[in-house]
Amino acid sequence: MISGFATSDGTKKFAQSSGTNQDNFKNFANLTLSNVGIGTYLGDPDSRTDELVKNAVKQSILSGINVVDTAINYRAQKAERSVGKAVSELIDEEKISRDQLFLSTKNGYVTNDADVKLGFWEYVKEEYSQKGVIKEGDVTSGYHCMTPTYLSDQLDRSLKNLNMDCVDLMYLHNAVEGQINDVSKEQFLENLKSVFELYEQKRDEGKIKFYGMATWECFRVPHDSPQYLSLEDTVNLAKKIGGEDNGFRFIQLPFNMHYDQALLGKNQLLESKQVSILEAAASLGIGVFTSVPFMQGRLLTPGVMPEFNELKPSLRALQFIRSSPGVLAPLVGQKSAEHVSENLEIMKIPPIPEDDFLALVKKLTS
Repeated sequence: MISGFATSDGTKKFAQSSGTNQDNFKNFANLTLSNVGIGTYLGDPDSRTDELVKNAVKQSILSGINVVDTAINYRAQKAERSVGKAVSELIDEEKISRDQLFLSTKNGYVTNDADVKLGFWEYVKEEYSQKGVIKEGDVTSGYHCMTPTYLSDQLDRSLKNLNMDCVDLMYLHNAVEGQINDVSKEQFLENLKSVFELYEQKRDEGKIKFYGMATWECFRVPHDSPQYLSLEDTVNLAKKIGGEDNGFRFIQLPFNMHYDQALLGKNQLLESKQVSILEAAASLGIGVFTSVPFMQGRLLTPGVMPEFNELKPSLRALQFIRSSPGVLAPLVGQKSAEHVSENLEIMKIPPIPEDDFLALVKKLTS
């Protein structure tokens, strides 16, 4: 079991020895984080993909990335295991130490285990129902469960999968999206309070350092949508439970040149002013990681994204996202060595300065 967590000194040391452009690291929550991270969502739950993901994570870290994102349900628990193996091997090879890496995972979806030869519902029955982890009525029609008993079970499984005693960030995974068809908004907020209480308890136990919400719709939709969630209210809820020093410090949402609502949509109310989610997050001290930078490759087709700075499509997509004010890092799903090498050319050039970026946005949206 690997002990430890990301530290101020460890992440700073990683940045300094990474051999990459130092402008590609941001300081947040007293940590030095690369402005591109690796995601591990896609792929079949087989041993060939295990090896690809493990090697891609290792290659990414050795190329200057210290933000690694996964989830217990990705590849039915195998993504976490691939990340755990990658980090263990790099530590054994004395290439890195645990305190240099920022590792996040997610829980909330009901998942099986691809390494256990049981059908999905057989596994759920054997591992969760019969052991009292899930009771009747706990799981929504969206295969989502956010009871403290279930999330606590999932955290322990994640730590075992990752071979670690602590994760830097635990996200509640697509909670509004997975729950709102089955529960009222009032009930949802009551349930969210219980989850934040659990996460604060797990911080006290030393199993997680921070927590957050990985989302799809709730921070991007108009405020009259049933899926809408106010970031300010969410932050205040965390403060009510954990005080000013609470662990709610990060959110994750889709953002790219097609899904531009995080930057351009003024859907969040902050001190009775309409602002974008990126502005709200910056004002509230919340770090934002972003998903689907290439929309599973659809944005990389020639002519789909506007041209700028003579960059190839993958670098253009990453450059736009990571240069957006309020974004810590896009999370890139990459498995082949060629894709990792191509995408991580971005670490050799600095992001676009803010004034130049705002001028570019103006040009692209006019």
